[in-house]
Amino acid sequence: MQAPSTAIRINPFKPCEAPVGEQVPWNKYGRILTDRPVFTLDPLFHAGCYYVQDSSAMYVGYIFRKLVSGKNLRVLDLCAAPGGKTTDLACSLREICGNEFELVSNEVMKKRASVLADNVGIWGDNNVIVSSVDPAVFGSRLQGYFDVIVADVPCSGEGMFRKDAKAEQQWSPDIVKLCAERQRRILADVWPALKQDGILIYSTCTYEDTENDENLLWASQDLGGEIFEPEDEFGKYGVKTTKFGNLLKAGEVPGEGQWVGALRKTAPSKTSKTRLKDAISPIPRVETDRCLAIDYKEECPSVELDRQQALRFLHRDALYLPEEPKGLLIVKYQGHPLGFVNNLGSRCNNLHPKNRRILMDV
Repeated sequence: MQAPSTAIRINPFKPCEAPVGEQVPWNKYGRILTDRPVFTLDPLFHAGCYYVQDSSAMYVGYIFRKLVSGKNLRVLDLCAAPGGKTTDLACSLREICGNEFELVSNEVMKKRASVLADNVGIWGDNNVIVSSVDPAVFGSRLQGYFDVIVADVPCSGEGMFRKDAKAEQQWSPDIVKLCAERQRRILADVWPALKQDGILIYSTCTYEDTENDENLLWASQDLGGEIFEPEDEFGKYGVKTTKFGNLLKAGEVPGEGQWVGALRKTAPSKTSKTRLKDAISPIPRVETDRCLAIDYKEECPSVELDRQQALRFLHRDALYLPEEPKGLLIVKYQGHPLGFVNNLGSRCNNLHPKNRRILMDV
């Protein structure tokens, strides 16, 4: 059996010297690391140059890229926290569509939605909108709006047993049944928001057929869709095919457990005239997200920091930049923006958000 691994996914729109590792077979930007570095002490991590994501979770993005094409795409990542799949989708959409796409990243739980908003902001793509509403809101207000819906739904979590002992302790047949019923409710609630011929990518981190193949078959028969044949390209890397999807099992692949399947909607779909901004309230982002955005045009001077200065900034310590212009400055590390300071001359007011500060000693 393979030992647990640590993986990252590089942000191709923020080129950097990221930690080196073996390429993830199903993601050209994914890297499986030999050792786990202290990411907190790498300014490039805080600049959104790469994202720490389990290699198995990257398989959802692979299926997305395999099935999706076109321009001006509207995509919903329905259960998105903490943001790994969203940032992967954003990267893929920017490569497929340029700047002509819209990605809504939704998390119904408010605390998790705040984490999601932070991670999306750090990744730095202005075409991503973070929201926190029940799936039924999309189904009732935005009928036929989305070309693709990605639903990585809450599940019984068997694929996380190796990583999370608590998940194993909480597992029971009743939990599996409860999760399967909840997953069907989620799919039924959001289904009207998917346009006819749109694509649903459905995934879990469990091995239960009840929550995987059977639920995708239910969606096909009861909601109206045609299931895509599962992929068989990565069998030599431990990826298995099930009746309707692909299964990655912890110990047989470097990452944790993941199941992914997809279908195309064949049922007719109504079209709502409601605008996205009227249907949902995006979660506000802090000022530094504007600085970290991929397409941000600089409106004030910037200053390059060395590694220790960058860590001090991220720790929210005072910086001293007497040779730099007074006023608002963008601080960068290896050319990548980290945030803002207000240079008073004798010292700088550190404007890094408190909720993002490094807590460990630097």
